[in-house]
Amino acid sequence: MDVRLVVEASDRLGEGPCWAAREGRLYWFDIKGKRLSWHAPATGRTGSWPLEMRASAAAPRAGGGLLLATEKGLAAFDTAAGTLEVVQPFEFGDGFRTNDGKIDPQGRFWWSTMDDNGGARPGDIYRTHPGGRTERVLGGIHIANTISVSADSTTLYLADSKLQTIFAHDARALADRRVFAHTRGQAASPDGSAIDADGFLWNAQWGGWRIVRYAPDGTIDRIVEMPVEQPTSCAFGGPDLATLYVTSAWDGLSPQARADQPLAGGLFAFEPGVKGLALPLFDG
Repeated sequence: MDVRLVVEASDRLGEGPCWAAREGRLYWFDIKGKRLSWHAPATGRTGSWPLEMRASAAAPRAGGGLLLATEKGLAAFDTAAGTLEVVQPFEFGDGFRTNDGKIDPQGRFWWSTMDDNGGARPGDIYRTHPGGRTERVLGGIHIANTISVSADSTTLYLADSKLQTIFAHDARALADRRVFAHTRGQAASPDGSAIDADGFLWNAQWGGWRIVRYAPDGTIDRIVEMPVEQPTSCAFGGPDLATLYVTSAWDGLSPQARADQPLAGGLFAFEPGVKGLALPLFDG
């Protein structure tokens, strides 16, 4: 698999890639660097904005721009003006911030909170419906990642990276869950994910130097080696959703490890031979 560096971003904690089809841009965050970046593959152009708060996940909005999950609540980001407005404030408690998030096939935006001290205290999962109504739907997850809903909207895939486990929840009765896959006993921990058009789950594995494609039954279908130790998340993009983009991080690496991984924190891409799901815009 030809994995290539797309942007030498040097993100401390790159996260939350999402494809905005109308704009032809991939957006992603450096959570700890307080930055929102973009890349337009058609032109090769790249840009970024500094943020006044930590933000971690986004969904393109039907009205233009992005809906962001931030440490101060949900915010609207105007990608033309480069301005941010908190539209639904939340108080998560000292030391908490948002982490992973993604829109589902029904247009609902799922997002998570976590204790920034390595998930020492458990965080929550929220779901924001079209129109803006937000509800807390799950708790007790220490480092919530993946947060991807199947194409038929019946299954929520949710990783607790601290437990090195991806769970499959019944999307209609979220307390009903089973172990989908795990990396216990390995250096790798499941991080962010993307679902392809065949219903397989692509998972970035922190500490594992790899992206893993899981079949719907949880078995490993394919492993793609990465040039960095800490890939963090992935998203399908490009005009035909045939490219998988991967964010990464250098946070927590020793000086020697950083020297050995000069591309850590970069944005990567490869063509996996399958396409991603076309996700809706957030209407609200």
